[in-house]
Amino acid sequence: MRGAAAAAADEEQFPSTPGKVKIERAYSMSRQLNRCFTSSTVFTWVLFVMALIASYLSFQSILDTSSRYLAASWGGIQWEAQVRRSAQIRRTGGAAVLVTGAAGFVGSHVSLALNKRGDGVVGLDNFNAYYDPSLKRARAALLAQRGVFVVAGDVNDDRLLGKLFDVVPFTHVMHLAAQAGVRYAMENPSSYVQSNVAGLVAMLEACKSANPQPAVVWASSSSVYGLNEKVPFSETDQTDRPASLYAATKKAGEEIAHSYNHIYGLSITGLRFFTVYGPWGRPDMAYFSFTRSILQGKPITVYRGKDRPELARDFTFIDDIVRGCLAALDTAGESTGSGGRKRGAAPYRIYNLGNTRPVTVPALVEILERHLGRKAKKNIVEMPGNGDVPFTHANISSAQLDFGYKPSTDLETGLWKFVRWYLSYYGYQRGGYIP
Repeated sequence: MRGAAAAAADEEQFPSTPGKVKIERAYSMSRQLNRCFTSSTVFTWVLFVMALIASYLSFQSILDTSSRYLAASWGGIQWEAQVRRSAQIRRTGGAAVLVTGAAGFVGSHVSLALNKRGDGVVGLDNFNAYYDPSLKRARAALLAQRGVFVVAGDVNDDRLLGKLFDVVPFTHVMHLAAQAGVRYAMENPSSYVQSNVAGLVAMLEACKSANPQPAVVWASSSSVYGLNEKVPFSETDQTDRPASLYAATKKAGEEIAHSYNHIYGLSITGLRFFTVYGPWGRPDMAYFSFTRSILQGKPITVYRGKDRPELARDFTFIDDIVRGCLAALDTAGESTGSGGRKRGAAPYRIYNLGNTRPVTVPALVEILERHLGRKAKKNIVEMPGNGDVPFTHANISSAQLDFGYKPSTDLETGLWKFVRWYLSYYGYQRGGYIP
């Protein structure tokens, strides 16, 4: 580009406003040619400057976009340091565990229990909006207070999973991330396939390619028993008649997990949870929504089965589920593969985790009424064809035999603990219920 002196000379000789400077009368023809030439030059320079400005703004936009992306994404030295610090094992013989769905109900409780006993824990959660994400954020904040880092990311992100396994040689994976809920599957079926099937495959792919391969414990569901009428439900029962898409995705997950165990030597344990409840629970669960409606004076809908039988569930308190999860992890056995290649047979196990004492839904409501000191306004209707089953009942003899699983919390006690948490978390006055 020309210097400042040349630019100043141009301004003096060819002003933007005519009449500023006297121009010599001689050489009129030369002057006209010069003017024509100069106008063309000025126009060219204007175009050039405009192009530079446009290029700068475009480049700045790219920089700003990149900056926002990098600020919101995972990775980097500080991020890796957080992951390593969270995964640090603080007890002899401890485990380094990746917990997916760590900001969820079961995931947050399991993560806290692992951390409390000195295991290294790294969480992963996508904080989706299936129910109020602020509750998930509150659980994650509680974990952060205990030194557990929850990575915000999706289990389907294979690059993120690969990075996590590069940073930490996890000994175990507790895969609890899933799209929950039976009825919601009728509204958004693709979310169940994406999370419960594709997400499980993504996690197992990362595990089979890791070196060393971790042992995997994952959450199946009592829903796989579907239309089974034999009670109590045992792991050897047929599970080929799912009553909901949710159940079908969990059943598919069990088959997928078996194939990864067989082909790649992954140690895999599936846990069939039976109606888990307790503090920090899921708002879409009946006991949770009943509590909210009773306190607000709103009616609740109580379903009954065809021919008027009362629905019954094997309600299992969260603390009992957590003990079962940790016991399953501790007895999982090692994977036998290396870098995706199997060296020998590895354990493949399925267990029920329930309470073994089904309670009817009307009995559940009566307990809540006592704890809240208020009567419920009930609308009793026949159960619609939405995938729910009339009863669940767990046979837990295999879990008792193999790792000493023994639930100890009855529904009366468990709901009392839940109500205390609910009133505290949502800020209700203590005078509104029976202590």
